[in-house]
Amino acid sequence: MAGPATLLVSIRHQTGALCILQATTAPHPPCSTPQPSHTQTFSTGKSGPAWHSLGEEIELSEPGGAQELEEERKAPQKSPKEGEESGDLSCLSPGEPRPERLAQPGLVRRETLRETALRSKMSQLVEATSRLVQVEETLLLPLLQQHALPLHPKDSIEFRNICSRMALQKEGQQFERDLHEAHQCLKAIIEKLICSLAVVPSDSYIPIRSALRQIQQNLLGM
Repeated sequence: MAGPATLLVSIRHQTGALCILQATTAPHPPCSTPQPSHTQTFSTGKSGPAWHSLGEEIELSEPGGAQELEEERKAPQKSPKEGEESGDLSCLSPGEPRPERLAQPGLVRRETLRETALRSKMSQLVEATSRLVQVEETLLLPLLQQHALPLHPKDSIEFRNICSRMALQKEGQQFERDLHEAHQCLKAIIEKLICSLAVVPSDSYIPIRSALRQIQQNLLGM
């Protein structure tokens, strides 16, 4: 028979396992490579003696250059928008990919069905562990002040060790085996608690057993 101190040891290891699971399932924001702006791209190369004012260009040009410059000014210019609407791609070299074929930055890869199932199973395991700790702290711990129960803290230690291995793997067949083993270990913890409550001579264990059976049912449906 064990009292509150033994249960507190189990709760401590289960809480440690819960923290590990939550850290493992936490989403990581995708890293995007900053793209150079158009201002930075076109600002390079504008300094130096090759750039003169308009007046200096006219003075240094050959006779008749000013008249040619004036005619070029009066000639209708094609706006960039008109060039885009006409679909003119002549500025691209033959080997350069067309704009519609360029890869879009920040594109997120879709999850496979297997990855979705594993993520769902991890979320359910986190939820079940959280609910178990809550039931033990709020319902079972006060009951142990009056009635000692046979408890098995080694199962909680094993559960935390399995979750630690999962955090190191994060993917692959070993991760899936550890995830399945963690489910089985948590089920065993709950089943043993339900059996231990059967020795309590009063009806005070009924709400605790009902809460534990609900967690057990959710685990069996995974």
